[in-house]
Amino acid sequence: MRRRKFIALLSAAAITGSARIAAQETGRIYRIGFLTGNAREEPVNSALFDELRGMGFVEGQNLSVVPDGFRLRDEQLAEAAAALVKSAPDAIVTAGPIATRAAQAATKTIAIVGSADDMVQAGLVSSMRHPGSNTTGVSLLAGELNGKRQDLLIEAIPRIRRLAALADPNVATAQHLQALKDGARARGVELLAFVASTREAIIPALDEANGSGAEAINVLATPLFYFNRQIMLERVAALRLPAMYQWPEMAEEGGFAGYGPRLTQWYRQLARLLAQVLRGAQPGDLPIEQPTRFELVLNLQTAKTIGREIPAELVARADKLVE
Repeated sequence: MRRRKFIALLSAAAITGSARIAAQETGRIYRIGFLTGNAREEPVNSALFDELRGMGFVEGQNLSVVPDGFRLRDEQLAEAAAALVKSAPDAIVTAGPIATRAAQAATKTIAIVGSADDMVQAGLVSSMRHPGSNTTGVSLLAGELNGKRQDLLIEAIPRIRRLAALADPNVATAQHLQALKDGARARGVELLAFVASTREAIIPALDEANGSGAEAINVLATPLFYFNRQIMLERVAALRLPAMYQWPEMAEEGGFAGYGPRLTQWYRQLARLLAQVLRGAQPGDLPIEQPTRFELVLNLQTAKTIGREIPAELVARADKLVE
C-alpha cells in the first residue's frame, strides 16, 4: 500500500511538472525588457539567456527582447521605464535599486524581476517570503558583505592605519557607513568615507581618497561602480592603491581583490525567477532569493605591480588566485 501511494505521489508530481512546462503556450512569443547599465553583450546577460534556454525560453524562437533597455545611466531610467511599459512586455528585468524603483513607478501590473542590496530595506518589496505587488528578485546581501570585504582588506594590508571607503550615496546609508567606521575602529583602523553618485564623480572621489593618505580603498556595493568599473580599475591602478571590490570578476579584470557572489550566479538566479513568471507565477508570490556561494579572488599580479605582498594565510584561503 505504501509503495502504491509513493508511486501515485511521484505520478502526481510528474503531472504537475508537465503542467508547468505546458504553461509555455505553443506558438506564443514571450517578450521581456531590461532596465540596466550593462551592455547587451555582457557575460552576465549571456548567462541569463543560457539559463532561460535550458528552461525552454529561446531567443529567436519563443522569446524576444525589447532592444532599448541597455547601457542606461541612472538619469535615463525613468524615461526608459515609461517607454518600455508602453511596449507591453510580459516581464521587466532590472539591475539595481534605482532601475527597479523606476520600473515600479512606471507599472503596477507588468511583472518585475529585480535586484538590490536588500530588496526589503530598499522598500522595493514588503517581505522576503511574500514580496507582494508585481515584484520579485534577488537581494545581494551587499550591506553585510561590505563589512566582510573591509575585514578582508584590512587583513590583506598588515599594519594598515587609514582606510578609505568609496560609497554611492544612493545606496549606502549614513547608518551603514557609521557601522563600517565602528568596525574599522575596533581593529585600530581609521575609515574615511568618500562619495560618488555619478560616473563623473568617481575619479575625483578616488583622487580625494588617495590625497587623504588612505592606504587602501573598499569600493562599496552599487551598480554605479560596476557599470563604470573600467575607469575605476584604471584610476586605482594609476594611484597604486590596493582596492577591494564587490564582485570576484573585478579582481579577475585587474582589481587587487574581490569578494562576493559571482555576477553570472546572480543573473542565473534572476533567469530562474523570470522563467517562473513567464509560466504564469505571480511575482508577489515568489520569495526573494539570495546568493548561495561567495568567492574570494586575489590578484597576485596586481599586488606585485603596486608593491604589495598579501599575507600567506589569506592567500591560502582564497578561492582563486590570479597570477
